[in-house]
Amino acid sequence: MASTSKTSTLSLSSYLKRMCFIVLGWFFVILAILGVFLPLLPTTPFLLLAAFFFSRSSKRFHDWLINHPWFGDYIKNFQEGRGLTLKSKIVSVLMIWLSIGSTALLVVSSIWLKLLLLVIAVGVSSYLISRPTYIENS
Repeated sequence: MASTSKTSTLSLSSYLKRMCFIVLGWFFVILAILGVFLPLLPTTPFLLLAAFFFSRSSKRFHDWLINHPWFGDYIKNFQEGRGLTLKSKIVSVLMIWLSIGSTALLVVSSIWLKLLLLVIAVGVSSYLISRPTYIENS
């Protein structure tokens, strides 16, 4: 009887984790879509995060995302190790610094929060820059 309880707890835990990852995946898809229209939101990092969460929670949503006509190529190139296009890198890093920089300068008053934002911007920028650069065939 104890093993049944443990099994149901594990499956409930797995189910909750999966649902949380699906919600996070859709949250980042929405942010990525907003990023297409709002200049201060970077699209590419949000797409990569959405793909990460979907890959661990829903094959259907992951397949939809990587086969999407607008977003799919960015994610496939990244996941297959080809990296990001130079344009994606430049726009992503620029938007990260514009959004985080403006938030740190204009919105946040706490020095610790400003430093945290700076560390996040440096970390994400370094990661994106360090990825391989994919050269598209014209």
